[in-house]
Amino acid sequence: MDYEIKTQGKFSYLEEGEGEPLVLLHGLFGALSNFSGVVEYFRQYNKVVIPLLPLYDLNILETSVGGLAKHVHKFIEARGYKNVHLLGNSLGGHVALVYLLKHPDAPVKSLILTGSSGLFENGMGETYPKRGDYEYIRKKAELTFYDPKIATKELVDEMFEIVNNRLKVIKIITLAKSAIRHNLGDELKEIQQPTLLIWGKNDTVTPPMVAEEFQKLIPNSELEFIDKCGHAPMMEVPDEFNKILHAFLEKLKQ
Repeated sequence: MDYEIKTQGKFSYLEEGEGEPLVLLHGLFGALSNFSGVVEYFRQYNKVVIPLLPLYDLNILETSVGGLAKHVHKFIEARGYKNVHLLGNSLGGHVALVYLLKHPDAPVKSLILTGSSGLFENGMGETYPKRGDYEYIRKKAELTFYDPKIATKELVDEMFEIVNNRLKVIKIITLAKSAIRHNLGDELKEIQQPTLLIWGKNDTVTPPMVAEEFQKLIPNSELEFIDKCGHAPMMEVPDEFNKILHAFLEKLKQ
């Protein structure tokens, strides 16, 4: 995916297409490439935006789900977006929820969560991260997907580079701990936006029961499961993911 990264002040972001903004928030090991299928498809219908979340750039006190949510708030404000469709995967979903709970008047028209943390997630395990153990990182990457082949060498190399950078590891552990501490169970009833949950039936990081719990707790929400799919449906089965999302966004226009 070869798009121009734009900057405005301290914000770096991708922005393609025209129409109501579809803002995509990536997860802890997320990269722009995770959303290439979504960008390619939806830039025909929407202004597709991916802010680069400053996972490693916040000071240690701000390195939290709340700190990232504050960044998203300031970014959406700085860009002046209206009628935003906010989509978050994994930690990105958690950030989207915290942002909406802190800013109930945010210019957000709908919320889309896929494999979101915020209620429960299986982390990288107690032994994570093993620096220098490529095989361990490869197995962890493969567990993210139903089809281990999605964890390409390029993807594993990216993760391996991150866990071998001491400062990045400290930030990742800090963010992961913040996500676990910041459980949103009691607050989700306050989410007002129509919400779509797209979940892999074979997600082992945030299993299907997590999706069902989200649906129970978020008032105006609907849940779509995708079979033979893991923690990142937009990467693993982009066509099916896009079809479900498109139908949801079309329904909101009626």
